[in-house]
Amino acid sequence: MALKGVTGRWSSIRRYSSLPEIPGCNFTVSNYKGSHYDSVKSGRMNSVTPTTPPFYKKPLLIHEGHKQWLWDHTGRRYLDMFGGVVTVSVGHSHPKVTEAATSQLSKLNHTTSIYMHPKYQEYADKLIGKLPGNLKVLYMTNSGSESNELAFLMAKVYTGAQDIISLNNSYHGSTYMTNAATGMSTWRYPIASAPGHPQVTVPDVYRGSWGGSQCRDCPVSQRGQTCECIGDKCIAAEKYLKDLKDTIQFSLPNNGKFAAFIAESIQGIGGVVQFPRTYLRGAYDIIKSKNALYIADEVQVGFGRTGDHFWGFECDDIIPDIVTMAKGIGNGFPMGAVVTTPEIAASLSQALHFNTFGGNPLACAIGSAVLDVIEEEKLQENSKVVGTYLLHRLSTLLLEYPTMVGDVRGKGLMIGVELVSNPDKKTPLEDEYMASLFEDTKDMGLLIGRGGIHKNVLRIKPPMCVTKEDADFTVEVIKKALDNCRDRNLISRDNVYIGAL
Repeated sequence: MALKGVTGRWSSIRRYSSLPEIPGCNFTVSNYKGSHYDSVKSGRMNSVTPTTPPFYKKPLLIHEGHKQWLWDHTGRRYLDMFGGVVTVSVGHSHPKVTEAATSQLSKLNHTTSIYMHPKYQEYADKLIGKLPGNLKVLYMTNSGSESNELAFLMAKVYTGAQDIISLNNSYHGSTYMTNAATGMSTWRYPIASAPGHPQVTVPDVYRGSWGGSQCRDCPVSQRGQTCECIGDKCIAAEKYLKDLKDTIQFSLPNNGKFAAFIAESIQGIGGVVQFPRTYLRGAYDIIKSKNALYIADEVQVGFGRTGDHFWGFECDDIIPDIVTMAKGIGNGFPMGAVVTTPEIAASLSQALHFNTFGGNPLACAIGSAVLDVIEEEKLQENSKVVGTYLLHRLSTLLLEYPTMVGDVRGKGLMIGVELVSNPDKKTPLEDEYMASLFEDTKDMGLLIGRGGIHKNVLRIKPPMCVTKEDADFTVEVIKKALDNCRDRNLISRDNVYIGAL
């Protein structure tokens, strides 16, 4: 049933209204002197990882960055609310990080760990000092995928078991084993996966079979679902944990023996999925009862991003056996890390293990500067304050756009907004409308990400230096983009489903 014209009055009002005004910035950007846009675009599409096309119908050619801001080749400024896929933690080209990099680069940038150099030990002491319990041994890597691959190796060698349990809808990397642990078909090629990677039901409070309004550790309550929790006991968590127990009992060999369980505290690429607040603690207890290891994937949620704690797993009151990190660890510099206990680390002495670039002086100098900036500029606190403010502002979209905004969730500056075309059935907003909305936000000066198996979740994970003014601009741009989407006859203002819906 097509109802074209039903939004005419609103369309005419919006057509003549001004666009959201981007917050001010005192930085002077340099003139672009690189290759022609068309030449860069042609090369990017045909000869530079053509299987991973750039965002947007008209891709951006980014030229320069400063704090939360990016400039394209024409000098146009954008608010970066995606942080280079949750990687720019303290701000683009932060002066302290830049100074640490140039200073170290002018002296020594590479030796490999076959020699000692002071930066490695200085950084190790500083990073390990941020971790609880007996997490005292550091291995440096180059990426999150490599960190998780090493964690899997450690777990298998240490326990003597082979299976690594992960969650559906998870992403843990693109290497052979980490891809097998990734629970999203959109990231899996039609080839035989590494054996020994069973997956269990993701405890998704919004899309899953169980969950209610108060299950998540989120400033925004879930809309429309009654919570069955009794006091501190989360009924939804108990039901999802039964699925984990059943998988261990029925699907694993040797009386349910397995090497490890891996999880993000909040799923990132999966669409900022938050679990029932007691789920990961319950999973931890089950895993330890089977003498298996708990691997916390902190690649996206770590380094103060969730606000309340420096590490995501601390929100669940657990101490993992292995912690993997990357992305925000280097503010964009390619580096990663694995931290574990001395006992687990010792198991790798059964053979040689070596990483050519891991722990090089340049990476250690940059990583150390990042830790300093997070502390000195109180960016963890800023993540909590600005993130909570932004979540509350985004929650108003649930009321203003009830037929398009299905869920708002997250913690700190790890935020997701799930868009739907039918809120009752939770039908994901179709890709053609998501693409148009995505293009609109870019054209208005806002850069965000997309996630989830259906790519219908707006991912908001900016540099942790963003302000409340930036948050206001973000919400106003998303609102304007939703208005434009509605004007394209997707959904009427009167909540009438139209067209193919």
